[in-house]
Amino acid sequence: MKNIAVIGAGTMGNGIAHVFAQNNYNVHLIDISQDAINKGISTITKNLDRLLAKEKITEAIKTQTLNNITSFTSIVEGVKNIDLVVEAATENVDLKLKIFKQLDDVAPQNAILASNTSSISITKIAAATKRPEKVIGMHFMNPVPIMKLVEIIRGYNTSNNVTKTIMELSEKLHKVPVEVNDYPGFVANRILMPMLNEAIETLYNGVAGVYEIDTVMKLGMVHPMGPLQLADFIGLDVCLSILNVMYDGFKNPKYAPCPLLVNMVQAGKLGAKSGEGFYDYSTSKKAEIISKQFQ
Repeated sequence: MKNIAVIGAGTMGNGIAHVFAQNNYNVHLIDISQDAINKGISTITKNLDRLLAKEKITEAIKTQTLNNITSFTSIVEGVKNIDLVVEAATENVDLKLKIFKQLDDVAPQNAILASNTSSISITKIAAATKRPEKVIGMHFMNPVPIMKLVEIIRGYNTSNNVTKTIMELSEKLHKVPVEVNDYPGFVANRILMPMLNEAIETLYNGVAGVYEIDTVMKLGMVHPMGPLQLADFIGLDVCLSILNVMYDGFKNPKYAPCPLLVNMVQAGKLGAKSGEGFYDYSTSKKAEIISKQFQ
């Protein structure tokens, strides 16, 4: 397994492409937008420069990593002669089903099709193909170049051989793969998202403010980042999407998203990527609390 296609040049996609390329795999980075690809390559370059400044890589490794990446704006062209596709598109079930149906038609028959989905059923995604035994979840954590965990999600029909191959591949990327079964939210988000949602409910109910909630969790629970700042970092639209998937999947009200989260997403306050969420990222002061909005 040497040739890897990554679909989506956004936050997760460019991180996944970076990790494969730095470990000397040939990477096809695919996005429908050339601007998105350019932005993704720019992010990879900046992250490599940070590693270079910290003397964790050499200039030669940086150059080789970038040389290992070829960009495409066509899935058909981008998946020729590849061994593995990792889909990292927007967390939207209809979009993912459409992509996997197309991949099944154009990717080599021996290619493994993986999704970086953080909540959507791998079994459902696999059902859009004629090779469900070759479909698997490969859920990287953000930021991909730094975080060690990869959730490996087996669909109902995922073969033992494909699972073993992806587990071993993850280790070659210097990651720690953990195999989990295919239920909404898997393990990471099934535990994390209700906690973030409860933090938002705590704010919504006026129990405490943004700073107070995050400080309690950082100092009292030894979390490196408070839940509201973490939600901003993930993206409030992504949090909402994952909660909706779990709520639809389990029909359990404990997964119902907080009205404040829904309203913020509808208002375009998506967190760090939009410049504003529970914190203000638009000024020179990073993560400045928007206190007036929540008083």
